[in-house]
Amino acid sequence: MKTNTRFIKNVVETAAKNDTVMPWARGARRKAFIAKRNASETSARKSA
Repeated sequence: MKTNTRFIKNVVETAAKNDTVMPWARGARRKAFIAKRNASETSARKSA
C-alpha cells in the first residue's frame, strides 16, 4: 500500500502544478474568441 499512496500523492501534486491553458477554459481568452466569432457572424450575414 505504501507505494500506491506515494504514487497517488505524486499524481495529485503534479496535477496541482499543471498550468496549461485549454482553449475551452473560461476567461479573457475565451471571451475574446466569442466576441470575434460573433462579430464575424454579423458581418457575414446577408439579407434577402
